[in-house]
Amino acid sequence: MSKIFRTLVFLALGLNSALALAQELKPFVLASKGPGDEAQKIEATKAALTQAGFTVAGSYSPYANVTVIGVTNDELRNTAAKTEHGGFGAAMRVAVTKVKNEVQVSYTNPPYWASVYRMAGDLKDTAAKLQTALGKIEEYGAKGMSAAQLRKYHYAPFMEYFDEPNELASYPSYEDAIKAVEAGLAAGKQGVTKVYRVDVAGKKESLFGVAMKGSGDNKMMDDAYLMSEIDFKDIKSSAHLPYDILVSGNKVYAEYARFRIAVSFPDLSMMGSNSFMNIMKSPEAIREALALTVGGKKDAR
Repeated sequence: MSKIFRTLVFLALGLNSALALAQELKPFVLASKGPGDEAQKIEATKAALTQAGFTVAGSYSPYANVTVIGVTNDELRNTAAKTEHGGFGAAMRVAVTKVKNEVQVSYTNPPYWASVYRMAGDLKDTAAKLQTALGKIEEYGAKGMSAAQLRKYHYAPFMEYFDEPNELASYPSYEDAIKAVEAGLAAGKQGVTKVYRVDVAGKKESLFGVAMKGSGDNKMMDDAYLMSEIDFKDIKSSAHLPYDILVSGNKVYAEYARFRIAVSFPDLSMMGSNSFMNIMKSPEAIREALALTVGGKKDAR
């Protein structure tokens, strides 16, 4: 009997492991929703994050009724250091969004983004701390993908993978690259400004969250315009913002918009209303604005 019991336990453990490996992940977590004062909810959210051991790196309001908060902790910074371009995952984003008479609090789902950025860990400790601090109703934002699928994700044939970032500029050293990025963001001439900076632990790598504002011919790179086209569901995916710039060594990178936007909204249709077709010019507009901001060339690839 004991042998049969051990066999059953072994099979059950194997099945649970297989299910865990195949678990479908979604890009965002809805922490809470309900009536409340937006300003009070923002302050309470920041306080809860700080109490849970997170560092609030910065925040901004990309458009009315939305505030996005960039946060980091030791696990994020240390895990980011272990892989190439892991710095893209050195921060998580928390959003407070007012929708009619309801305030929604949401955040980027750490295991999802750990897989997207091919990090050496699943960031489950960070996920648990965010859940403790803010709550968790559900994961949302896509039908879901496994960690294996996310680590090799691209939206469609001939579109970019994570390991094909756009090199915006290069400099003699990391210090020179940081100086150029900070100066460009402070000047804001291309409508791109700094929201936060997170330095990866023990590595010459820094992540910048950046706000993007444009109008007229330049509206295709504008945060508000982009989200008005793609973030149309009842539960908002405001934590898609802000966009990222990564300084790694002496080079400055950004994920291609066809990857960065698609991996946040993988179920978005290619054509029709609220589709990628409506923001078809955005990837080039974003690339141009970011490249010129950090001292690169207009056609940086």
